Amino acid sequence: MTLPRYLARVGVIWALTSPDISHRALQGYRDPMSQRNVLGGELASCSFNPMTGYYRTGCCESRGDDPGVHVVCVRVTEDFLTFSQGQGNDLSTPMPQYGFAGLKDGDQWCLCASRWQEAFEAGVAPKVVLEATHMLALEFCNLADLRTHAIS
Repeated sequence: MTLPRYLARVGVIWALTSPDISHRALQGYRDPMSQRNVLGGELASCSFNPMTGYYRTGCCESRGDDPGVHVVCVRVTEDFLTFSQGQGNDLSTPMPQYGFAGLKDGDQWCLCASRWQEAFEAGVAPKVVLEATHMLALEFCNLADLRTHAIS
């Protein structure tokens, strides 16, 4: 068994035993090697440049151990980056010590579902790639709202 498959299986076991994960969120874990998007299909990649995802796989996958729930694939804008910085999460400043070049307008990124919802409520939500957004996002965001911000 490869290490990524082992880690995915461990994450699934943790998620299935955690009281903090709802039944609806666990529906995406039916097959531990399969991640589902908000449309019910297989989760697509979000970005490899910059490399994104909590696990830095290029996908907004969830294994049940990401406290920030980085599952919404977005295309960031200057307005959103300014908003996020104002909320205490500066995504545009490079941090080379962590291998992070900083985001710029047009980059795609796996965003915390709660941050997308905050940005939506503030009127600055970035566009969303639905096929690359994990179904766990539906625990925080309304599918209709995500669809209104979908990248065609």
